[in-house]
Amino acid sequence: MIFDPARNRASDHAPAGGALVSPRHGPTALRIALGTQLRRLREASGLTTTEAGDAIRATPSKISRLERGRTTAKQRDVADLLTLYGVTSQAEREALLALTRQASAPGWWQQYSDVLPRWFESYIGLEKAASVIRSYEVQFVHGLMQTEDYARAVILISNAHAPAEEIDRRVSVRMQRQQLLTQPDAPEVWAVLDEAALRRPADGPKVMRGQLEHLLELTDLPNVTLQIVPFDAGPHAAAGGPFTILRFPEPDLPDVVYLEQLNSALYLDQPDDVTNYLTIMDQLCVQAETDTASKDRIRALLGQA
Repeated sequence: MIFDPARNRASDHAPAGGALVSPRHGPTALRIALGTQLRRLREASGLTTTEAGDAIRATPSKISRLERGRTTAKQRDVADLLTLYGVTSQAEREALLALTRQASAPGWWQQYSDVLPRWFESYIGLEKAASVIRSYEVQFVHGLMQTEDYARAVILISNAHAPAEEIDRRVSVRMQRQQLLTQPDAPEVWAVLDEAALRRPADGPKVMRGQLEHLLELTDLPNVTLQIVPFDAGPHAAAGGPFTILRFPEPDLPDVVYLEQLNSALYLDQPDDVTNYLTIMDQLCVQAETDTASKDRIRALLGQA
């Protein structure tokens, strides 16, 4: 799988009112696509974010959030912006207003808003929309690859005093996310795990053994690639910690780098930032063992469990 950094730049040739993104990818992707179109229209009109904000009684920062798909757009605001930008074609206006309505629909994960922070809800939406998910993990197995027992143990680490019902709901979210791996239009998932993640038992040897067996089963899926970075590979470029790169099937949606922190997350979509992380990921994949050797390492760890 080859990543072209230039792919991170949104196409300048897609029609403003065309089919931007399939609704099956969820509201997050739709918001990003809508925001991209609004930004193009504003820039083509020669208007600043301040001028656009004045038209809908909003701040420039709100316009920026709308254009980056970070907030839900209101029908009235989009209609006013289209008028400001000189969009008079009824078909074009209707297409973008229809996209606005679709982008406002709740995702399945919003029923878990009581246990999910807003910054992570955004990630789940992006994950659902992605066609390629590349990740590096150093401490734990990636959430898309965790067994239920392993997930519960990991969740309990930072939620030890939470009620049992809350823990069950958090585990349920993680298990539901994994349906991505086997759906008809499943994304390509390319995970790189530090050997430490496989040697650090989350809740005793039995849980870890089940997790290792599950990883081997997942590697049989045609859309899943797993590589292990062994201890003897020495220092590597991803010393800063885990990260995920999300790529989307529509050219209007830029790649996004997700960096999870203790109580928040960063989402990077500027071309220079994404290119830097793509380069680091490519270097990691070179340093890591091949997928075949990685499977052999997991089997060896199973023999020691």
